[in-house]
Amino acid sequence: MGWPLFGESVEFLKYGPDFMRNQRAKYGSVFKSHIFGSPTVISMDQDLNRYILMNEGKGLVPGYPKSMLDLVGKTNIAAVHGAAHKYIRGSLLSLIGSGAIKDQLFPDIDKFMRSFINNWEDKTIDIQDKTIEMAFYISFRQIIEVEADSIYKAFKEEFDKVATGTLSLAIYIPGSNYYQGLQARKKAIKILKQIIADRKASGKTHNDMLAELVGNEKTRYHLNEEQIFDQVFTILYSGYETVSITTMMAIKYLHDNPKALQQLREEHFAIRERKKPDEPIDWNDYKSMSFTRAVILETSRLATVVNGVLRKTTQDVELNGFFIPKGWKIYLFTRGINYDSSLYPEPSTFNPWRWLDKSLESHKHCFLFGAGGRLCPGKELGIVKVSTFLHYFVTRYRWEEVGEVEIIKFPRVEVPNGLHIRVSKY
Repeated sequence: MGWPLFGESVEFLKYGPDFMRNQRAKYGSVFKSHIFGSPTVISMDQDLNRYILMNEGKGLVPGYPKSMLDLVGKTNIAAVHGAAHKYIRGSLLSLIGSGAIKDQLFPDIDKFMRSFINNWEDKTIDIQDKTIEMAFYISFRQIIEVEADSIYKAFKEEFDKVATGTLSLAIYIPGSNYYQGLQARKKAIKILKQIIADRKASGKTHNDMLAELVGNEKTRYHLNEEQIFDQVFTILYSGYETVSITTMMAIKYLHDNPKALQQLREEHFAIRERKKPDEPIDWNDYKSMSFTRAVILETSRLATVVNGVLRKTTQDVELNGFFIPKGWKIYLFTRGINYDSSLYPEPSTFNPWRWLDKSLESHKHCFLFGAGGRLCPGKELGIVKVSTFLHYFVTRYRWEEVGEVEIIKFPRVEVPNGLHIRVSKY
């Protein structure tokens, strides 16, 4: 179980998958640990993981660490359950679900991507930095459209501290990541409050997510102030990291797999042939990108942006003969299934063609975006953003890597020294 307070958190964060494999070799696929400040049962049994994900009503509710709850918000969609979850999920889907994407968000995403990757020809860029900038800024503009440019730098500086603090122990000591994250959240909320106050004073109508969250007489979902701010943090936190990492790693995998890149290009040039030179793509074009979707799903699987899911017991439960006391955490280590050769033959190989079998995305053990009522509400929006970026990138440019590339995949995917590419006109 490790040391008091810290438990085995240090080993878990430092060694990740290797730590998990070693523990499973000793104790089996379900074992006790102590991570993120709580006694925790870790499950690497995928049938059990699915059962837990699909049975929230049986005393198996979200159990995210205190650092995550305090920094992203106690009413964020990943933290609440029951009727509250249903209500918050409905609110989010009204903002970022397929209907909202098709009718409202897609044209702005297309316009932004065309502008964002303009003038990259004959430049050497760090695609890690660029995809982080792209993913955060596009989410930020969708939340706060008019005022985005004037407050972007100040808000992102604070939000980065919030994001860093979520992966730390909740130790309230000046200088700790958790402490800095809490101070940063207060400053970010102050910025949001000022925007809301200025908007009310001006009497002008705004057409962005913040306006929808604050609400009007036509609004279906009425949120209190805490819920509004928590949903802003949720959209930014869950959206920008997954989109940026998936985009960066797709560029990496496509560079290393010319056959996949060629097929992707053919798909996108076929779309361009139906269009005038500067004509934007639309929802129907997106729905025709079957190989692009396969590339994104395979990138999500192989890079493993999400490693697992935390649950908490609200009562004593027995699972697979394993007694778990009330209040304990359960960590579903879903990362392992991404490399299960029975589901993904040659799991270490980048093979997007496997996803052309549509049944794989809906397989009961495909946990890339969660499962059941916890399926990520931003799944489709994230895929739309990456698809649109790839459309313009591969039809305008070719690229080659510059220098050595060291990729760290746990606890989050990152390239410490950057992923530099030299870009030229296609």
